[in-house]
Amino acid sequence: MLAGVPALAQSGSGPARAPAAGTGTPDTAASPGTGRIAPVPTPAGTPTPAPAGTATPATTAPVAAGTIKSLKVEGSQRIEPETVLSYTKLRIGIPYTTATLDQALVDLQASELFADYSISGVEDGNIVLRIRENPIINRVILEGNKAIKSDKIQKELKLAPRQIFTRTAVRADVARIIELYRRGGRFAAIVEPKMVNLDQNRVDIVFEISEGSKSKVRQINILGNEKFSDDELRGQMATKQSRWFRLLSSGTSYDQDRLNYDQQKLRQFYLTEGYADFRVTSAVAELTPDKRDFIITYVVEEGPRYKFGDVTVDSEIRDFDNTRLAASLPMKKGDWYNAKLVEDSIDNLSQSAGLFGYAFTQVDPEYQRDRETLTMGLNFHIAQAQRTYVERIDINGNTQTQDKVIRREMRLGEGDAFNDFQIKRSQDRINSLGYFQDKFEIKRTQGSSPDRILLEAPVEEKSTGELQLSAGFSSLERFIIQANVTQRNFRGKGQELRFGVNYSSYQKSVEAGFTEPYLFDKNIAVGVDVFRRDFNQFNFDLNGNRNTIYNQVSTGFQVRSGVPLTEYWSLSARYGLSYDEVGLDDSLLVNGQCTNATVGRYLCEALGNRWTSSVGYSLIYNSLNSNLRPTAGMRFNFSNDFAGLGGDVKYIRARAEFAKYKGLGSGFVLSFLGEGGYIKSLEKSRGEGIDKVRIIDRFYLGEPNFRGFDIRGVGPRIQRVPLAGDPRTGTQLLVTDRNQISDDPLGGKAYYLGRIELELPLGAGAREMGLRPSIYVQAGSLFSLTRPLPTTDFTQLRNPDGSLQTNKDGSPSLIGAPITTSVNGQTLALYSVSAADTVNAGRPTTCAIGYSATLGGTCSGTSTNMPQETSPFVENFLGNSPRPRLSVGIGVNWNSPFGPLRIDLARALIKQKGDDDKLITFNVGTQF
Repeated sequence: MLAGVPALAQSGSGPARAPAAGTGTPDTAASPGTGRIAPVPTPAGTPTPAPAGTATPATTAPVAAGTIKSLKVEGSQRIEPETVLSYTKLRIGIPYTTATLDQALVDLQASELFADYSISGVEDGNIVLRIRENPIINRVILEGNKAIKSDKIQKELKLAPRQIFTRTAVRADVARIIELYRRGGRFAAIVEPKMVNLDQNRVDIVFEISEGSKSKVRQINILGNEKFSDDELRGQMATKQSRWFRLLSSGTSYDQDRLNYDQQKLRQFYLTEGYADFRVTSAVAELTPDKRDFIITYVVEEGPRYKFGDVTVDSEIRDFDNTRLAASLPMKKGDWYNAKLVEDSIDNLSQSAGLFGYAFTQVDPEYQRDRETLTMGLNFHIAQAQRTYVERIDINGNTQTQDKVIRREMRLGEGDAFNDFQIKRSQDRINSLGYFQDKFEIKRTQGSSPDRILLEAPVEEKSTGELQLSAGFSSLERFIIQANVTQRNFRGKGQELRFGVNYSSYQKSVEAGFTEPYLFDKNIAVGVDVFRRDFNQFNFDLNGNRNTIYNQVSTGFQVRSGVPLTEYWSLSARYGLSYDEVGLDDSLLVNGQCTNATVGRYLCEALGNRWTSSVGYSLIYNSLNSNLRPTAGMRFNFSNDFAGLGGDVKYIRARAEFAKYKGLGSGFVLSFLGEGGYIKSLEKSRGEGIDKVRIIDRFYLGEPNFRGFDIRGVGPRIQRVPLAGDPRTGTQLLVTDRNQISDDPLGGKAYYLGRIELELPLGAGAREMGLRPSIYVQAGSLFSLTRPLPTTDFTQLRNPDGSLQTNKDGSPSLIGAPITTSVNGQTLALYSVSAADTVNAGRPTTCAIGYSATLGGTCSGTSTNMPQETSPFVENFLGNSPRPRLSVGIGVNWNSPFGPLRIDLARALIKQKGDDDKLITFNVGTQF
């Protein structure tokens, strides 16, 4: 509120029943400008004119007062005097009367340009119009609005800076603001306009808004229903009763349009249940006295229930067999009448006609209602139509995308016979491109003749560039970040260009790719990918320090190509060449060599540099209605890869993927996804306890495919658990701190994974925010790996009597194993030179006494050296089981203001010993 500023107008509170938009009522301080006329000499015996100060014509008879000798305007600043005079009928040389002058004042008032106006000089005919112009608006200010943003209100206002202030515009703007709030369900909103006077005849207009609370629907009453309960009927409505568990629902607020929609929903429900005579006799929404809630009352008449009578088809198109068409209809004689089946039958018959090239087929249902037998006979009349051909295909709205990119997805060409199925398929293919806004539809219009049709593709382009950032945290990798840049419509030619970076303590990678979907405008796709991946395996020591175990660097490329076989089947082929470098951290090497005492033999056998040359193919079936956000259709992919076309690695690998989507109605989408694979080595055995498939070529399972588990968190692994304490005192125990236990995923040769997911619809408000939640359950496993041999055998400490000593917990007391090295084919123990040798103290040597500058050389000196031993540990081989792991979770996709965001909360319900689970993951991106 602005102190000392008089109110211009204020709103009313609204009527008791469902109110229409109203305006505020102006108070007396906001009345229009007043007009005054100086006294006019009146001859004796004539009536007295109207009192001064009125702005309406005199009620007395007009009296001749004289002739206008001169006209003058005083007080005009922005408006030219000639313009002021143009609003009146006063002119020099014409006679005037009281009525003439009163009418001039009325005309000035009607212009709404003046705050005050008067007429003088009527005594001698030298007329002077004195005016005070309405002020200029300096600013229009909104105060108190929170539920509706200022920019949304400003767009609806008539008042604007630098315009002339009028009270009519103020009243209209007050009414408009109230209407906006009522559309949002706030019927208690009050708008009070105020005017702040400034210098130079300027004003600020302030709309003080008291929004009030949102008016909810407290109760929905239904009268006249006998066959169905109130709750069952309320369940059919979009409007819901306000309850605490509907806190996030937008359907609990009152909306007049929704009230009308609910009446239609009730009628549709009853018609699908056979009540053909049903009608809503009245629907009243009453606002409670406190203006906080509405009570809605419906009065209905159900009527009797009908069954289907005879159902026939009468077609004037000779290509159709009426009997066969009638037999294909979903309703049969004796079934309960269902209006939805009638609508579906009309659509199916129209689509059937469209498949035969009849684009403008009219199907009219003819009803035979029998109120005595309560049956509803039906005859579907198909009018005569001509076979239709595509005259022209028009594409508009595309500014970036080239026409040919859209036209090559059309399953019909100009001159082809019309086919309704091909039109639907064309829509799905264009939507699957992801270049245009959702709900794209091909429009059909009559061509130049009855047998010609025009097809129009009105596309609305959207951003096809995407910057995706993913971040996460895990006990294994700590902080994880990924960044991917993709342009799916590069240069408007439908080409795809992508670049990605992955960074974590576990792995780093850089990848780039390019795809041309139509090489030389032929339906042949080609692409190339290049990559460099740096993977690090590590563990933690007893002090919690992170130790790198081994690293793998892969550098390579892949060339791929694909061709369609049919509308739904396609075949792709690829060739890849990569160079893998696998090495150990220097701190784990002994004499430059890998030793089983410091790392597992399953890692030692993976060391080295290798070339992998592979060729493969994929056979793909795809009938999805959208590749980006499918709601119907199926996708199947079977692929084989063979390595051994040169290079150092030989294997054959097979994978299969399946996905099925089905819309359940009301926004629910159910999906079934499954995949599995197997890899078999074509090499000879590489030794006992060593799997023929190398660790870098195996399958791995976990995040992001298996939600609820960490990256590589499922499947065979070796856990190396250190022993802490002195076995000689009986205090040696297994370490329990998870961060100090080495966890080496080994991968598997076989895996399977399945997921059932249900996408859930939300209210209109949530849909506008872009929220798409889903719930899912997943099951899968990774297995089939040769059990590795133990890394090393530790000696168990014995008691003086020769018996084996145990720890307090009953486990065997182990002592460290000697560290050895290989010299000229001989395995020699390593020692650390004693401090007694002040020159070589601490250096490694193969001398038990003395020192040699070379390992295995002649020893000299008398120092007694300490043998080098590894700390004892226990290795457990875990997770090599085909038994399913199971997780359940909920995820939310959100088109947030800073880009698409995905959050998953998943819990592993069934897991095997050694699996690493993970509760929360999220990723975020943006489009450009």
